[in-house]
Amino acid sequence: MSNALPTRIGILVSAVIPIFFWVLLGTSWAQQPPVGVPPEKARQFLDLLSDPEVKVWLEGKIPATAEEPSAASLADAISSWELAVRARLVALADAIPRIPQEAANAAGIVSRDVNSGRPGLLILILAVLTIVGFGAEWLVRRALALGGSDRTIDPGQAVLSEVAALLTFALAAIGSFLAFEWPPLLRRIVLTLLLAFIAVRVVRAIVRLLFGLAGAGSRTSDDTPTATQVASETAQRFWLRRVSLIAGFLLFGWAVVSLMPGIGFSTDVARVVALLCGLGMLAIAIEIVWRRPGSAASAVRQSLLTLYLIALWLAWVAGLLGVLWLGLYVLLLPAAVRGVGNVAQAFAGRAQRSGALGVMLNVLIVRGARAAVIGAAVAWLAYIWRIRAAALAGSETGAIVISGLLNSIIVLLVADLLWQLAKALIAYRMELAPKEGSSADDVARSGRLRTLLPIFRNVLAVFIGVVAVLTILSGLGVQIAPLIAGAGIFGVAIGFGSQTLVKDVLSGVFYMLDDAFRVGEYIQSGSYKGTVESFSLRSVRLRHHRGPIYTVPFGELGAIQNMSRDWVMDKMALSITYDSDVDLARRLIKKIGQELAADPEFAADTIEPLKMQGVDSFGDSGIDLRMKLMTKPGTQFGIKRRAFMMIKKAFDENGIKIAVPTVHVAGGGDNAAAAQQLLKMKQAES
Repeated sequence: MSNALPTRIGILVSAVIPIFFWVLLGTSWAQQPPVGVPPEKARQFLDLLSDPEVKVWLEGKIPATAEEPSAASLADAISSWELAVRARLVALADAIPRIPQEAANAAGIVSRDVNSGRPGLLILILAVLTIVGFGAEWLVRRALALGGSDRTIDPGQAVLSEVAALLTFALAAIGSFLAFEWPPLLRRIVLTLLLAFIAVRVVRAIVRLLFGLAGAGSRTSDDTPTATQVASETAQRFWLRRVSLIAGFLLFGWAVVSLMPGIGFSTDVARVVALLCGLGMLAIAIEIVWRRPGSAASAVRQSLLTLYLIALWLAWVAGLLGVLWLGLYVLLLPAAVRGVGNVAQAFAGRAQRSGALGVMLNVLIVRGARAAVIGAAVAWLAYIWRIRAAALAGSETGAIVISGLLNSIIVLLVADLLWQLAKALIAYRMELAPKEGSSADDVARSGRLRTLLPIFRNVLAVFIGVVAVLTILSGLGVQIAPLIAGAGIFGVAIGFGSQTLVKDVLSGVFYMLDDAFRVGEYIQSGSYKGTVESFSLRSVRLRHHRGPIYTVPFGELGAIQNMSRDWVMDKMALSITYDSDVDLARRLIKKIGQELAADPEFAADTIEPLKMQGVDSFGDSGIDLRMKLMTKPGTQFGIKRRAFMMIKKAFDENGIKIAVPTVHVAGGGDNAAAAQQLLKMKQAES
C-alpha cells in the first residue's frame, strides 16, 4: 500500500469528523442559552402580559411601529452586525477577569453538590467505572480471540469484534454507574464525561478499521517490511494521533462547556472555554498543514492555508457563524465528498451485484453517498444562514432568495442522481448483447433498443434539465406559469423559423417508429451509404466502408435501402468455353455449394447454398452461366470469394475451361501486325 492511501483516509476522517461534531457543538458552544431565569421573574412577566391595560397599550403601539419601513437598508443591516460583533467581543473580554471568581464558585458547588464533601469522589468514580469497562472489554476480546483458529483476521470479523468490545465497555461502565442512586448533578457530569470518552474511542476505532481495511490486501507473505509499508505505517500513526486529538478537543470540549452553566459558570465564560478548545484544534490543524506525510505543497500554499485557518477561528470569536461554516465547507467539504465517494465505491465493489440491479445499487450507493454529504451540509448551512441572511438582505425577499439558492443545490443533487441512474441503466442496456442461440426476434429487439436508447437518453437529459431549472426558479420566487406560456409561444415562433430543423427531428421520429434502420446496419440513401454508428435528435452518422463518416440530417435521407436486414441474395456470373461440359459444371458448382454450407466457417451464415440457375446466354467467347447464393447480410462476400477459388480449382481438375475474350485476325501480315499491336494496347489500358 502506498503512502497516498493512508493520507487520503486521514484527510477524509479529519474532514468528516469536524463537520459531524461541529454540528453538535455549534448549538452548544456558539449559542449557549442564558443561565436559568428565576421562576419568580418569569411569573411576573407572564402576569404583566395578561394585564388588560398592558394589552390595550400594546395594541395601540403595534400600528405605530407597523407604519415604519419594514425593510432596513443594507447599511443598517451591516451596522447592526457590527454592533453585535463588537458587543460579543466586549462580553468575551469582560468574561476573562471573571474566570477566577466563577471557577472558585464552581469548585464550591462541585465540592458540595457533586463530591458531597469528599474530595476526589468524582475522579474516583470515573476511574472505577473506566476500570470496570476496560475489564469487561478485555474479557470479551479474549473470548473472541479464543474463538478464532488462526491469526488471520477477516475485515468483517474485525469490525464485529471492535463493535462488540466498545458496546461491552459502554454497557459495563454506564450500567455499573446507573445501578446505584447518585445526586442529579453528579449523575449528569459522570454520564456526560463517559459519553465523551466513549465517543473518542469510537472515532479511534473507526480510523483504525479504515486503515486496516485499506492495508488488508497490500501485505506480503514475507515478514520483512518494505520501505513502502514502513512509510504507510508512519502515515497511519500520524493521522491516528491527530484525529484522536481533534476528537478529544471536540468531544471533551463539548462535554465541559455543556456542563459549565450547571455548576455556576456564566454563558460568556463558557464561550471563552469553547474558544480555547477551538484554539487547540486550530493548533493541531496548522500542525497537520505543515507536517502532513506525503505533502508536496509549497511553503506559500501552506502559509496561505494557515492564515485561512486563523481567519476561520477569528470568525468564530466574532460570532460570525455563517462565515465560519461556509469557510469550513470550502475547506473540508470537497475532501469529505471525495472520501465518502471512494468508501462508497469500495463498498459497492464488495457487494458484487450483477445486472440492472447491480448498476442501480452502484449508482445509488456512490452518487447517493456524495449527495447525502452535500445535502446535509446545505441543510445545516441553511439553518445557520436563514435568519442572518434575512437580516443582511434587509427584506423578506432576500431571505427567499438565500433560501432558494440553498434549496436549488438540493434540486440539482436530486436531478444529478436521477440522470446518473438513468444514464447508467441505458449504458448497461446498450452494452448487453443478445445471448447465444437467441431468436431472430430477440436479436432484432436488441438492435432496435440500441438504436432508440441514445435518442431517449438525449430527450431525458433535456427533460431533467428543464424540470430542474423550472423548480429552481420556482424556489427563488419566480412565477413559472407565465414563463411556460411564453416559452410555448416562443417555441411556436422558433418552429416557424426553423422548419428544416423541425423536419429533421420529426423525420427521425418516424424513421424510428418505422424501424427503418438500427445501429450497426449498413444502409444506402441516394449518394450516402455506410454503417449506422449513432444518432442525434436531427441526424444520423454513417461510416462508409472505406472510412469516411457522413453526418446526414434525417430530412435528407428520403428512401432508405437497408442492406443488413433479414437476408441477402447474391447473383454471380461465370463464362465457360463452348467445348466444356455444362452439365458437369452444374454438378461441380452444386457440390461446392454443399461443401461451403457444411463448412463450420460459413454454415451459420448460409441460408441457401450456392447453386447454378442455368445458362444465361451465349456470349462471343463462351457460355454465360448464372449462379445464386442466399446468406445473412454482410457475410456473402467471404463466401463468394471462397466459392470462386473452389470453382477454379474444380474446373481445372475436370477439364472445364473458363472462357476469355479472344481476337481472330485474318488477312495479310500487315493487318495481322496491326491487329496484334491494337490488342497489346487494349491489354495495356486494361
